[in-house]
Amino acid sequence: MPFKSGFVCILGRPNAGKSTLLNALVGEKLAIISPKPQTTRNRIQGVVHVPKSKKQAGGQIVLIDTPGVHRPDTSLGRKMMVEVREALEGCDLVLVIMDAVRKFDPRDQFALDLLKHSKTKAFLILNKTDRVREKAKLLPMIETYRKLYGFSEVIPISALKRDGLTVLLEKVVAALPAGPAYFPEDQVTDQPARFMAAEIIREQVLLETEEEIPYATTAIVDNYEEGARLTRIAATIYCERDGQKGILVGKGGSMLKKIGTAARLQMERMLGTKVFLELYVKVKADWRDSRAFVEELDWRRQLEHMVGVPVAPPHREGSSKKSHAKA
Repeated sequence: MPFKSGFVCILGRPNAGKSTLLNALVGEKLAIISPKPQTTRNRIQGVVHVPKSKKQAGGQIVLIDTPGVHRPDTSLGRKMMVEVREALEGCDLVLVIMDAVRKFDPRDQFALDLLKHSKTKAFLILNKTDRVREKAKLLPMIETYRKLYGFSEVIPISALKRDGLTVLLEKVVAALPAGPAYFPEDQVTDQPARFMAAEIIREQVLLETEEEIPYATTAIVDNYEEGARLTRIAATIYCERDGQKGILVGKGGSMLKKIGTAARLQMERMLGTKVFLELYVKVKADWRDSRAFVEELDWRRQLEHMVGVPVAPPHREGSSKKSHAKA
């Protein structure tokens, strides 16, 4: 049996469990998670290294988590949908993840329409089956989806409970072509650590704030100095209104301190060093409708400015252009 490898796109509507599945398969937290829709804004690439066994020669699955499929109404939303469409291009397999406890509606159809346009082989992944008491109820749901698209496989799972993931991995590897390893065995993502640090900050904003605040904010790391024992990070949280800034800072800076402390602890676990984190809050009115600002949120664009060399998005020929999580 040859070594198998390929690029696998995770597609679905918001809150279907795409990022939870990515983290569970990779075995590390690469994508931030919150109960709020549109948590993921960029393509996030994770690498699963499948060991050699009696049944197979091993393999490497390059997973691409994508923003939740939706009809955009801002520059940010349009950028997110560009991320989805570009992830679908050139991938070997699509995992269409659907919520097993939610009825099919037009938003699910929108995801299937994107899939039909890509004409890529796809598996249907019915997630959150741990919340379905009567498993027999999954059968008519599966039949409905099979009529809508010719899925190669239908696999019920619970990404949160890790149920069904062994079967999923086996079937994914079997569906991939023979190919090389695109990443070394000790690498699990192409994301730079400074981008992951910004996402950790944004996750804490999502968890600690309500109403419009989470969607009107983003975070950018302004300075990142990683040492053997101490990593110094300065970052800015951007919002759209003065009132939002007041909430993010909190009385006497209490909210900003709460967000910063939780983010710092996560960064220390990720980096294996102590972290000195400085957080600032700035108002940038209507930034979600600013195409130029939204483009600058892409970590590849930020890296291009730092190194002066274009950084290609994930693709099959990109093995020589990857960046390490601790870069």
